[in-house]
Amino acid sequence: MNDQLSHNLKYLAGYSQEVRDQVHQLIKSDRLQDYLHKNYTQFHDVKTDKALYAYVMELKNQFLRQSSPLSKIVYDDKIDVLHQALGLHTFVSRVQGNQLKAKNEIRIGVVFKNSPLDFLRMIVVHELAHLREKQHNKAFYKLCEYMEPRYHQLEFDMRLYLTQLDLRGKTK
Repeated sequence: MNDQLSHNLKYLAGYSQEVRDQVHQLIKSDRLQDYLHKNYTQFHDVKTDKALYAYVMELKNQFLRQSSPLSKIVYDDKIDVLHQALGLHTFVSRVQGNQLKAKNEIRIGVVFKNSPLDFLRMIVVHELAHLREKQHNKAFYKLCEYMEPRYHQLEFDMRLYLTQLDLRGKTK
């Protein structure tokens, strides 16, 4: 595999060589975009921070009603550059007088403003799961699958989507 293509498969670095070779073949035969268009036709209109807040809160209230409240939910245009992530859950503790105040925030990469709805949902589910499980462990992924049964397939296909955007020069 050439260096340029290897760089463009950075979102698939954790997958086996066999899987990366299959993706390479999809790219080489110009079928990756067709695969994505065939499987992910529904885009969303969650374009503002206000709409994102409402969308995330709807999912949170459906699946994690008893978990900690969220104080901030926004799209963040610096998230992938600074943290090499696509979404971020932060937990901030501050001392105010003799009380400890805690705030949970979710930041979603702006690349998801124009993504298929399934990919936005997958990244939101991922960040919401961090309200209960801080680490990427078995319980974390079980919670993700509870909220989105197709979580693992969506995560993989979202990585293909990001790879396609990279090939077209649109993720930067």
